[in-house]
Amino acid sequence: MTAEMTITRNGEKYTVILSEKLSELPEAAAVRAEVFMDEQGFSAEFDDTDDISVHALLLKNGTSAAVGRAYEDESEHSLIHIGRIAVRAAYRGQGLGSVIVSALEQYAAEKGYTKAVLSAQVRVKGFYESLGYSAEGEEYMDEFCPHIAMSKSIAL
Repeated sequence: MTAEMTITRNGEKYTVILSEKLSELPEAAAVRAEVFMDEQGFSAEFDDTDDISVHALLLKNGTSAAVGRAYEDESEHSLIHIGRIAVRAAYRGQGLGSVIVSALEQYAAEKGYTKAVLSAQVRVKGFYESLGYSAEGEEYMDEFCPHIAMSKSIAL
């Protein structure tokens, strides 16, 4: 499955490509490697969860600008996990992170999910709070970086 959706934000239209296979979106893998591995120093960026995820690639003027993924919670089927949200350095500060999260939430709501959860780097907790997410529990480490679990109710 590969599909496209258009998200309009502040009068600008963005194309978001969705795919069930990361191999069908090599640009998405490249953005993740650039942001999480090259810039932030993570080593365990790609994992088995990629095989069960829907991957999203946001294009701005035809260029790969932001990415994310979403996958169903195996134990609670009304829950979807959103993650690997990354915006290339040249596109930061333009609201594209919120566009990619919105696209994944829209996809999830259309599929009948009612709650989105994510693991946020603590340094961007405020960004997710601005999108309606609430922190849950204590901070924890993922590799060398503090994270916090967050959640949000979603619906069409």
